[in-house]
Amino acid sequence: MYWFQKEFKLKPFKRGFHIITDTVLNEIPDIEKIDIGMLQVFIKHTSASLTINENADPTVRVDFESHMNKMVPEDAPYYIHTYEGSDDMPAHIKAALMGVSVQIPITNGRLNLGVWQGIYLCEHRNNASGRRLVVTAYGN
Repeated sequence: MYWFQKEFKLKPFKRGFHIITDTVLNEIPDIEKIDIGMLQVFIKHTSASLTINENADPTVRVDFESHMNKMVPEDAPYYIHTYEGSDDMPAHIKAALMGVSVQIPITNGRLNLGVWQGIYLCEHRNNASGRRLVVTAYGN
């Protein structure tokens, strides 16, 4: 059984939803040695998240951002945790709703994603620095 793990830092992204599939794959080329296995991608932050969704039409990512902002608005009068600005607490809530990791099957050395699927970085802060990811691949 193979086990590969790498931690790396993404470049800073503006607020929104960004496809990072190729970036992740470039950081862990050893998955090509795995015939059957899994890749886990984990983000080490509480104000950004990960998900898998549409990788072709960029309007999907715009709609995600619009919906999340409506569902979890800034400047709600009941927020107490606002030390880092009006996007602070909403970013934590969005990250909790979206999740901090994704898991993808590896088949014949490649991610076994659907035709229109990609890994998203969901950046919920207005001025975030680069985010740290841990990717772990394992299998036979």
